[in-house]
Amino acid sequence: MVLTTADELHRIIDKILVATGADERNANRVADALVSANLCGVDTHGVYHLPLYVEMIKTGEIAPTAWPKILAETPTTALVGGNWTFGHVTAKYATEVAIKKADKQNVAVVSMVQANHIGRLGEYAEMAAFSGMISMIFAGSLSEKVNAAVPYGGRKRILHTNPIAMGFPGGEEPPMILDFSTAALSGVKVINAREKNEHLPPGCIVDKDGNPTTDPVAFFEGGGHLPFGGHKGYALMLAVEFLGRVFSGADTFDIGRPTEAAFRHSGATLILFKSDLFQSLTEYSKKADAMERCIREVPPAPGFKEVLIPGDPEVRTRAVRQRDGIPIPDELWQKLTDLAASLDLDESLTAWSRK
Repeated sequence: MVLTTADELHRIIDKILVATGADERNANRVADALVSANLCGVDTHGVYHLPLYVEMIKTGEIAPTAWPKILAETPTTALVGGNWTFGHVTAKYATEVAIKKADKQNVAVVSMVQANHIGRLGEYAEMAAFSGMISMIFAGSLSEKVNAAVPYGGRKRILHTNPIAMGFPGGEEPPMILDFSTAALSGVKVINAREKNEHLPPGCIVDKDGNPTTDPVAFFEGGGHLPFGGHKGYALMLAVEFLGRVFSGADTFDIGRPTEAAFRHSGATLILFKSDLFQSLTEYSKKADAMERCIREVPPAPGFKEVLIPGDPEVRTRAVRQRDGIPIPDELWQKLTDLAASLDLDESLTAWSRK
């Protein structure tokens, strides 16, 4: 295991992206997003993806110096085109557009297309929450080129892990942030289980014939993700596909990238509205805090230490990792070392310490 600080991790991400062709503005934004994910413990959306983004730049899937723009808008809506830059850049831009519109008009609906991989949705829900906005975020459409999930009752892969996020501002308490895949678990966890020769929990994947399995190898031999919660999770998975892809019109913007690019149909939709629409912000904040405290005071069931609010684990992990450092698995550290060396940046990793 390697232990690094947030600043050091940010530095190497920035250097690698710039060396691969990104401008400083985009590289800095992506480094912010990846470090933020690692800090809060969502390692599946952190620096783990850096080698993928470098490869996508090399194949032309990511335009590393492009910048998003508004394609169409009204006072309460906007369609943002990412111009195939980094998804984290487009998603932050779209979130900022939505916050500004909702601040003036109370509500806003913003979709993004040509977005690529936008990373941890919870980051954008946090942005909205800290601006006093309640948010709902839906990211779909990867399934057109890289299907990975079976529908409820089916054996053929046709959907994807389709994440959803919601954010609710707090007052003195931290915001409540929901952020999860509508599949039973993330694709990265399946990959990690295969690499470590470990089995997955029951109810997460099926094999190529639609039979439940815990063997991650079966997933890569034609199997697929299962929606969480049976038919209910499947319904949410499909709703995300509608809002992320169908509603945004993402298919219309399937131009300008390699034919087999995984994110050619990428799209997402954000719905934001002020938390104080129907009462004062003071009253909302008081009631939000009271609800969080009431939930946390519930006695824990056997096998649990305490009752948490969605978002609590990320807040706690962020505090620990800001203090103690961010752990990087040896296998990932080696990939980053090799990547840096291939770009003549191997000295950039010397500040990282072994643990």
